[in-house]
Amino acid sequence: MLVFLVNVRDPQFYAVPAAARANNGNIRIVGFPPIGIMALSAVLKGAGHECVMFDQANPETPNSVILEEIRRQRPRLVGLSFLSTTSYPYAKVLARAVRAVDSQVKLAFGGVFASLNAPLVKQQCPEVDFVCRGDGEQLILDLVERLADPDTVAGLSWERDGVVVNNANRPVERDLDQWPFPDREGLALDFVESMPLDVPAILSLERFTTMQTSRGCPWPCVFCDIPAFNQGKWRSRSPQHVVAEFNHLRDHGYGAVYFVDDHFLLQPKRIEAICRGIAANGLQIHWGCEGRVDSVAQHLFAPMAKAHCRTLMFGIESGSQRVLDRLKKDQTLEQIETAVTNAKQAGIEIVHGFFVVGSPGETVADLRATFDFAARLRIDSFNFNRLCVYRGTPLWQEYLARGLVDDRRDWFKYFKCSEIDPTCLAGEVINRERSAGLRRLFLRRLLRHPLHTLALVRRFTRYMPLRDVAYLIVKPFLGKRRGPTAAETLSRTVDHARFKDAAGALTQVPDAMLDGTPAQPAAAAALDPLLKNPA
Repeated sequence: MLVFLVNVRDPQFYAVPAAARANNGNIRIVGFPPIGIMALSAVLKGAGHECVMFDQANPETPNSVILEEIRRQRPRLVGLSFLSTTSYPYAKVLARAVRAVDSQVKLAFGGVFASLNAPLVKQQCPEVDFVCRGDGEQLILDLVERLADPDTVAGLSWERDGVVVNNANRPVERDLDQWPFPDREGLALDFVESMPLDVPAILSLERFTTMQTSRGCPWPCVFCDIPAFNQGKWRSRSPQHVVAEFNHLRDHGYGAVYFVDDHFLLQPKRIEAICRGIAANGLQIHWGCEGRVDSVAQHLFAPMAKAHCRTLMFGIESGSQRVLDRLKKDQTLEQIETAVTNAKQAGIEIVHGFFVVGSPGETVADLRATFDFAARLRIDSFNFNRLCVYRGTPLWQEYLARGLVDDRRDWFKYFKCSEIDPTCLAGEVINRERSAGLRRLFLRRLLRHPLHTLALVRRFTRYMPLRDVAYLIVKPFLGKRRGPTAAETLSRTVDHARFKDAAGALTQVPDAMLDGTPAQPAAAAALDPLLKNPA
């Protein structure tokens, strides 16, 4: 059976200019590859099916090209995969366009948002035949075998006689070693390794990919939907299977990989075995991961560094213990300082801190304490994002109880907490304090740690023009006197505020109005001249 898989993205991923194509001729994309559809493609091909993948980050395969290929090749099943609330409107637009092109093809949605909202998605999107819940590997195999009679496909929401049917939940699969490595070569794209979120700096031009060595996180952070998606469980692949994939990546010319695990630092013996396997096989691939600051595996930071772990990212969130407790982070300021210090002393090259601002109950004093705390830490890079609330998180449930959101009206929407929660600071106050805090933070870094700052700048100037790196450093002091450089715009990958705001606003557009929304995001069109004629 011929299956098309499409990775739907909101307008936050853009191609590096064509002049920077990889040696194999592939366009290079700044950001993370679509490991979800790559994993499903490998499973389908292993079972003897044909699979064609598309990633909406690729400027050479806009929706018009995808629709033309559907018209030409006539696949039996088209799967649209997307992660978040902000991608959902684009998935709906594309689904309706696919249905207009081919009235017979079966359409399926998958991903975290679709899984957590499956019955509601199916009701709102009658064009979509199936909404897939949970892990997709065995589910898609079962679905292609029973496409005409999906009644026994566990984890599926569909419609029978005008009524939405939710098949039984699929048992959580613990044997992750059974699945083949993702089909990375099936998509004619190469990816560029950059810093996460709003840190526009390219780390290397080595061939880059992602790997998932475990799934889930059991901690109850109020803003996170991962525990709900994974039913509060953490599952992992064996060290032997992970090292085998490292060897596979080396054989295919990859030089850098990032683990997309929600919490890699959970099981010390497993981490130690992976590091030993990397060393025993003479693997030189650089890798990065993220985990909690209260991990009991911190004695392994040095072996991780020796095994070429270059980047370690922590969810720090706040420099106020009161705010951390409100977010149910189950961590202390002392644990944060210890973890960051241990990572740097162990030789981890880049330690990154994720922070949020605009939390419920957060005061101006808390905000200022957060930036002062960040200035004391030995982190190399950082980002400060506005806290948002999504359905499927504990915070959403709290807001339901407080009458701040309505499940019937708002389930598919995205809100900054400060827009709807009266216990949050006003948005203009948050933005003002964040701008001032970043200026203080940068100034303290430059004055107190000039050698450390210089080392980081030297790394970035390997792959970016010096003037652009210098601009990144002085930007907090410039106010709004100028916009981003071309390189900076192109290297923003996940959370560029302007694009995320636009995507968030689109989630609140009445569903009927989406019929007139262009399938290609307007933001991509706005950047098109920049892509063609980079400065």
